[in-house]
Amino acid sequence: MNLDEQIVKAKQNLKKFWGYDEFRPGQEDVVKSVLEGRETLVLFPTGGGKSLCYQVPSTVLEGLTVVISPLIALMQDQVDQLTARGIPATSINSVISSFEVEQRLINARNGMYRL
Repeated sequence: MNLDEQIVKAKQNLKKFWGYDEFRPGQEDVVKSVLEGRETLVLFPTGGGKSLCYQVPSTVLEGLTVVISPLIALMQDQVDQLTARGIPATSINSVISSFEVEQRLINARNGMYRL
């Protein structure tokens, strides 16, 4: 899939999974940058839609998207929201057992998650 097709798919998935007809200002440029494979830093205010900037590309690109977050509650909230939308996601943190960490890593290696 070329870049133009990926952008079209990203917009379709924005509607399909999140119910939005269009990106907020700045988001589409960030998503395009991610789809181009460029390292991308996003500085939006709280509630500005940073999460969508990596979540939407994860529905278009192959493989696993890894998100690093210092807040366990934020991780769990995002995993819950993604799975409720039909996007397979998980988190690994200090609260879960080592057995559960291993199971989630195995599942990730087997392609069971997008994020």
